[in-house]
Amino acid sequence: MATPPASAAATVANAVAKTATVFTTSTTGFTPRTTFEVSSSVTRSYFLGHHNAALAKMRQTISNVGLIIECRDFRIPVTSWNPLLERTLAERPRIIVYTHRDLGPPKPQATRIMSTLRDFHLPSSSSNTTNTNTKAVLFLSNEPQTHTPLLATIKSLAREHDSLTGLRALVVGMPNAGKSTLLNRLRARGMNLPKAAKTGAQPGVTRKFGTPVRIAPGESTLLPGSEGLGEGVFIVDTPGVFIPYVAKPEDMLKMALVGCVKDGLVPAMTVADYLLYHLNRVDPGIYQDKFCKGEATNDVHEFLKGVALRTGKLRKGGEVSLEGAAEWVVQEWRRGGLGKFVLDEVSEGTLREAVRAAEEPALSMNQARKKEKEGRKVRNEMKRLGISPSAEG
Repeated sequence: MATPPASAAATVANAVAKTATVFTTSTTGFTPRTTFEVSSSVTRSYFLGHHNAALAKMRQTISNVGLIIECRDFRIPVTSWNPLLERTLAERPRIIVYTHRDLGPPKPQATRIMSTLRDFHLPSSSSNTTNTNTKAVLFLSNEPQTHTPLLATIKSLAREHDSLTGLRALVVGMPNAGKSTLLNRLRARGMNLPKAAKTGAQPGVTRKFGTPVRIAPGESTLLPGSEGLGEGVFIVDTPGVFIPYVAKPEDMLKMALVGCVKDGLVPAMTVADYLLYHLNRVDPGIYQDKFCKGEATNDVHEFLKGVALRTGKLRKGGEVSLEGAAEWVVQEWRRGGLGKFVLDEVSEGTLREAVRAAEEPALSMNQARKKEKEGRKVRNEMKRLGISPSAEG
């Protein structure tokens, strides 16, 4: 091959150098945020009147219940655990169901997380100090066939229950954890019947206890698989129950991002910024080529401007709507179209810490505010005296 003239060689070298520079700037030169600063003004509760009423109803009906099916969101497996439900219903056998598995990370990361959760929850594990009545830990996606193992487990427990009247179960969990959807899927798989519970994308669709819904036929039907089930298996849908006070502000952002609290309770711009923080830590490539001309950014305004221009979230006169773009990216992530990942760190250490925190007495909103106010006074006084917070104690 002929050697190119010196000028041509220089042009090629310059082009390569420019390409390398762009790559370094847009990829290896970008540093994502290592922490997310949450405003102290972020709402820290979503504990409504019907949540408290639901807990009271659970206490009243627990004597007639043979099984608890608790739904937790696989995207926030630690944060979506509700200690109030643990205390209220701990005496009954329990199946823990992690919903939205299809919106979590791919293998092998998902496999590692699922293994850690199973090892922690099951009674055979020395780590399980929360509920020794846990009978199974299952991970379900939106695919109907993934509910078959859950139905088989419920039938098996119903046969152990050995009651002529069959088995009554409660499906419980945080708001919008997939309880009603789960009930409908079990009814479809077990009885081949249409849905019985109303569902929706926002929390609070179920506001009171439902009537018992049969998900498995009784012995009198003489259908295959009904042997030993008495009158059958019935599930009662319950309202989602939040916690009175969220101790960690970032946990509130996690729950707002997955839709555990009503949209708008936490500003959409804040939720979108928190999503951007996670996108950058997982893989900026999820969004940068599509919305930001190949450049990663920690600036939520720059990110949302690109989203608005790409998706047509514009006001009159062509002005971009950052608020509209923020709402769009949150919904797109919830659908799985903007990366699939878990927001919590899942390890034996974080699970043990969650247990430790849950063992502390539950605080009301007023009690929590008073405690925080006292804490600020102590920190301010230490600052005035020139004492480092690390010296406390």
